Amino acid sequence: MTVKTGVSLTERHHAFALAKVKEGRFASISSVVAAGIEQIMHDEEEREIALDAMRETITQRMSLPRDEWIDLEEDDLFEQARQRLAAR
Repeated sequence: MTVKTGVSLTERHHAFALAKVKEGRFASISSVVAAGIEQIMHDEEEREIALDAMRETITQRMSLPRDEWIDLEEDDLFEQARQRLAAR
């Protein structure tokens, strides 16, 4: 189903979209806008997948017994990162 709607574009965005239509990459400015929205939707889905994976990993690690946690004060796990940041 297609819904007709009006949008306002900056001159820069309009010129870019029009150039893509003239290049033959898109059939119309509407299709350029639709492709942009599809990309945003895809990015949002990918972000949610990544956040869910991070949430699951954190939850799993937090369920470990406390004696299995890494003591960051005694471990040099992040020492290279600290050295790189200090060098900047």
